[in-house]
Amino acid sequence: MTESIPFSILDRAAQLKRMQQSKFDLIIIGGGVTGAGIALDASARGMKVCLVEKNDFASGTSNKSTKLIHGGLRYLKQLEIGLVKESGRERAIVHNLAPHLVIPEKMLLPLTEDGNYGALMTSIGLKVYDVLANVEGEDRRQMLNKIEALNQEPLLKEGTLLGGGYYSEYRTDDARLTIELLKTAATYGAEVINYCEMTDYIYSEKGKVKGVVCKDNNTGDSFTINSKRVVSAAGPWVDILRKKDGPLNHKHLYLTKGVHLVFPKEKLPVKQSIYFDTPDGRMIFAIPRGRATYVGTTDTAYTGSLDRVVATKADAAYLLIAVNNAFNGISLTEKDIESSWAGLRPLIHEDEKSPSELSRKDEIFVSDSGLISIAGGKLTGYRKMAQRVIEKVISTLKKEERSKWPRSTTRNIPLTTPAFSNSKEVEQYQEQIQSRLDAINVTLPLYGWHLVNTYGKKADMIINQASGLLDTVNEETLILAEFWYCLHHEKINSLSDFFVRRTGMLYFHIAGVIDHKYLILSAFTENLKWDVERQEKEMYTLDLMIRDATTLYEEEF
Repeated sequence: MTESIPFSILDRAAQLKRMQQSKFDLIIIGGGVTGAGIALDASARGMKVCLVEKNDFASGTSNKSTKLIHGGLRYLKQLEIGLVKESGRERAIVHNLAPHLVIPEKMLLPLTEDGNYGALMTSIGLKVYDVLANVEGEDRRQMLNKIEALNQEPLLKEGTLLGGGYYSEYRTDDARLTIELLKTAATYGAEVINYCEMTDYIYSEKGKVKGVVCKDNNTGDSFTINSKRVVSAAGPWVDILRKKDGPLNHKHLYLTKGVHLVFPKEKLPVKQSIYFDTPDGRMIFAIPRGRATYVGTTDTAYTGSLDRVVATKADAAYLLIAVNNAFNGISLTEKDIESSWAGLRPLIHEDEKSPSELSRKDEIFVSDSGLISIAGGKLTGYRKMAQRVIEKVISTLKKEERSKWPRSTTRNIPLTTPAFSNSKEVEQYQEQIQSRLDAINVTLPLYGWHLVNTYGKKADMIINQASGLLDTVNEETLILAEFWYCLHHEKINSLSDFFVRRTGMLYFHIAGVIDHKYLILSAFTENLKWDVERQEKEMYTLDLMIRDATTLYEEEF
């Protein structure tokens, strides 16, 4: 491990200077989970790495998933055995790397009279799923009869329920996972920067890409970064960056949109996660998370704006019908939706296939200039995708250079420091944090759960900071302490960085965003010396995100 690079916005000027003065082994374009995984894999092997992201880290697809590290049970139906096997086994690995962030979650698949899955095929499918994923012990699937299924989830409709399949998945926070990957890459010396937009490539006399031109989106200044190789992991923007380099080959992206709706827990009080089918053959998740329950996802072809993806009334209607049909006594309407998010899946186009039939496999493209691009794939597979990309990078080097780089070691690199050893330790630490909060008379519901699941063992640091701000710790001092931590250790550069991708409040506690946005604006202004124009811009952007999360539009942008 090399000397750790500071992961703070306060180091930005020094970092930009270092980047311009260095020659990197690898530049990565894109700060989503794929780019983050590539940065960690490469830097842990000893490569000199620079990652640039035009907005904030995880601001695209990597903050808009179903927030599950799952094996892709439905891909068995498409006979994508290799994808299911890899995804299933990766779940356990990533859980071990960050057990506070990748959390075991039992999933119930109801079997109904009018459903798409029968008991025999479900039993066989879940058994195959367990075998492929190396699932052991009490995590193995169980087949439940009607009474047992109702005991697990009383909201299921008794009249049509036949039983259920009970199996294991893992819940996560996709944006937090991305941030922790990037922070870990920085401990291996990777230069990782947000709000730094790649605007063009730099080529050698032989037409090979050897660097990028970037714009600092804070100042508007342009500069160059030099590198031996360049990888594009830009998600939905991959084809745009490929076209900037040259014509596309016969493969191109097919974008689909997925929408999730968030309801207050009392409106959809499911006891546990449910994976239920719909009359049109799709599968939908209903997942309890703290004070809320979220439902998703849709899967529709998308041709709208890449920079502003929103939920429409049609999207919501589809999910509302599905959830009302699945649960007894539930009659949710648009008015019950607390917030929503909509994201894009960058899939690989295949002729004559519907969005739901397209493969979730990743694919690597290498252009004539040497630009390496990766597209497709799933959140669960980020680590193996990164490994394949770096192996492709190494394969393009001269023979004498290839042996210089060791094999991937990310299987054994914890994503937080200090690290948790297992789920039991996470539970014990959560009890300690709750005891500390109780001792200082903090009565905010689920706040200890939030701190531990968001920041791991850094929760103590945040409480210490809150205790130092005022004699009496309250909601304002705690959120200011979270701000302090994110400012110094997580590169927050805007209001939305903090409220959306570091704390997750926009989706799961939107009232808290509205209550505290001016408090955090003042904290940013004090620490980063924002002028009035910047303050107005930040508030406008955050208010637009609040509007998009709470509004169902007639059509896409």
